[in-house]
Amino acid sequence: MFFLRILGIDPGYAIVGCGIIDYSRNTFITLDYGAITTPAGTDFCRRLSIIYDQLTELIEQYKPEALSIEKLFFNTNQKTAIDVAQARGVILLAASNAGIPCFEYTPLQVKQAVVGYGRAEKRQVIDMVTKLLRLKKAPKPDDVADALALAICHAHAAPGRLSQLFAEERRSG
Repeated sequence: MFFLRILGIDPGYAIVGCGIIDYSRNTFITLDYGAITTPAGTDFCRRLSIIYDQLTELIEQYKPEALSIEKLFFNTNQKTAIDVAQARGVILLAASNAGIPCFEYTPLQVKQAVVGYGRAEKRQVIDMVTKLLRLKKAPKPDDVADALALAICHAHAAPGRLSQLFAEERRSG
């Protein structure tokens, strides 16, 4: 049986949530999850370098076939949004350098895919991620749960890719 390996990323510069799952025919297998963290007070360019290096290691270790990342939307704090956008650029660069296609989803799309309701509360998303992935406890911090939710969202949004894998599996016997 073929699985689609998905790396979900909740972008940030202090905390980058990461979650890696395999998905096939409504079956999820959680491979790993956690966070890349950069210490406050660290030079910003150094923070970006840490994110790039650690994400590159994660990509090399798990070899995902897709990266699912949250679409950036601007809130009232433009400096934070710009810094997150820079971190997001480094994340997309790491994926691109590894030849991994990137897919972007809005928070509304993620909530709809995971909970079935686009205006779901964060707690509902965390609870559903925990249930869908059969985790013993809720992933912490919330950024990690968000990354796993992004991976689940892509799994539900990528039926064309999975159909192709299943056809290849049938042909190869």
